Parts: sequence; C-alpha cells; structure tokens
Amino acid sequence: MKIGLISDTHGSVEGFLKAFEILKECDLIVHTGDVLYHGPRNPLPPGYNPQKLAEILNKIKIPIIAACGNCDAAIDQLLLKFPLQNNYALIYFNAKKIMALHGHDKPIEEWLKLCRDWKVDFLITGHTHVKTIEKIDDIILINPGSPSLPKDGIPSCGIILEDVVRLYNIDTKEITMEFKLI
Repeated sequence: MKIGLISDTHGSVEGFLKAFEILKECDLIVHTGDVLYHGPRNPLPPGYNPQKLAEILNKIKIPIIAACGNCDAAIDQLLLKFPLQNNYALIYFNAKKIMALHGHDKPIEEWLKLCRDWKVDFLITGHTHVKTIEKIDDIILINPGSPSLPKDGIPSCGIILEDVVRLYNIDTKEITMEFKLI
C-alpha cells in the first residue's frame, strides 16, 4: 500500500510536478481539494496554469480520488477526467477506511465524530495549507499541506505506507514529518 496525499494545488503546475516526483510510485493519489483555481483571497501561485494542470492530471495513470474544496467549482469538472467528490470521499483501500475532505465546511470535531462512528482509520484534510499528522483516539488525522501556497513556508505532500505516514518537503524531497503506524 502506497497512498499519495496532496491538497491545495490551486492550479500550480510547478507545485504539482514537484510533488508528483514524490508521488509517482503510489498506488493511489488522494487530493483533498482546491485543485485548479487559486481563489480570490490567495495570490497566484508559481506556475499557475489551471488548464495545463488539468491536462497533466488527466494523463496520470495512477487513480486519483479528489474531494471538492471551497475554491473548486462545477466548471472545473469539465476539465478533469476524474470526479471531484462532493464534501468528502470515503475510500476503502487494503482493508483501511480513509475519509478525504477539504475541511472548510464544518469543524474538524464533527468530521472526527463521524469517523469514529464509521470506524475510519485515516482522516485526510486540506484547506489550512499547513501540514500535520496526529493521532486522535484511533484516527490518524493528516493534512499534507500545500505544494503551491504553503502557509508554514514549506511546500509539501505526503505518503501513507503500510507502517508509516510521511510528509515531504517537495523542494528538497526530505521527510519533514513522520508518524509510525505500527
């Protein structure tokens, strides 16, 4: 099992391609929203080209599951060959339950309660552009940060492996956070 994690690309070809260098060997990529548009409150990210990013994403052979973010719009779906899920995506992968969502529409505590009720293993979020990994009860909460507009200064993405979750600095390819699952 090798699940790539990315969020908040905001139309940045440059940021996505750097992240994809890390994610290209994954079995699945989970994108937690704000795929193409930069949003009215964000600056234009380096390499901003939503149409080109859509072309690149559509050519990737790895399955992509994407939750809809607050900057994603119905028109984006016309460019993308994979669906932007509504609020969230519930993913079953190698006997693990993963809930992927952007995280802009209700407090994380409400999502965590739902994850507890549904016995979800991983809750993957976006929206804050700040990477984190933490265990809350039996749920591993992960935000891979942003490869294009990081609010913590380090452009990032992540990978879930059988025994560890790693978040990476996409510029240096170094691991910036690691959480052992076993």
